[in-house]
Amino acid sequence: MHQPTTSNAIGLWTLYMREVRRFMKVYTQTLLAPVVTTLLFLAVFTLALGKFRPDVHGVPFAQFLAPGLVMMAIAQNAFANTSSSIMISKVQGNIVDTLMPPFSPLELVMGIAFGGVTRGALVGTSVALAMMIVVGLTISNFGLIVYHAFMASLMLALLGIIAGIWADKFDHMAAVTNFVITPLAFLSGTFYSIERLPEAGQVIAHFNPFFYMIDGFRSGFIGHADVQSWIGMFVMAGVNVVLWSICMWMFRTGYKLKP
Repeated sequence: MHQPTTSNAIGLWTLYMREVRRFMKVYTQTLLAPVVTTLLFLAVFTLALGKFRPDVHGVPFAQFLAPGLVMMAIAQNAFANTSSSIMISKVQGNIVDTLMPPFSPLELVMGIAFGGVTRGALVGTSVALAMMIVVGLTISNFGLIVYHAFMASLMLALLGIIAGIWADKFDHMAAVTNFVITPLAFLSGTFYSIERLPEAGQVIAHFNPFFYMIDGFRSGFIGHADVQSWIGMFVMAGVNVVLWSICMWMFRTGYKLKP
């Protein structure tokens, strides 16, 4: 791949806006549908389990569950945006339109990843506002909410880039979703506090980066975290550095991108 020696601010902005306009063109599917789906999840779990679940850390079950569902909507949409962008471009054969302009690997990662972050942020804001109305969700620490929402959407956007480049067909992409994203999400403490797990389960949960994004984000609403806030912030930053480096390497070497 061509390695430009100067920055390409106009090109970077164009690439970013292309990613944003991709999902804005079908906003009913990419922005409105996640709100409806998340509210349905909340309704089903609350109606099915709410009467049988005691308060968690002094917080009603619905208010404990809501932040986790918001975060999962953010993460899933950030991943979907970047992975589908690259995968569809590869299948249709127009990935060359992204690789031919004088973009550096850094600019490619930034343009594509921040498109996914933007979608995640918009979905998260919409779902969170709906949750505030439905379950009376309140804010305890706005800074933690913003930090973990950004870091989580960036993490899943970077994972989407890696998955999109690695996958050769949509079956491979489905495998990543079914065997990596979904298990990590459901074992992250979204629907429960890890304090309810046996000691071995708690140890395993601490190796799951999804746990830290859920726990830190939820603590910004309910004011309680299962681990200290600085630990979650450090883990999220570290994971994103690793994922960003992998994405940079993939674009720099043309891994599965060059014919």
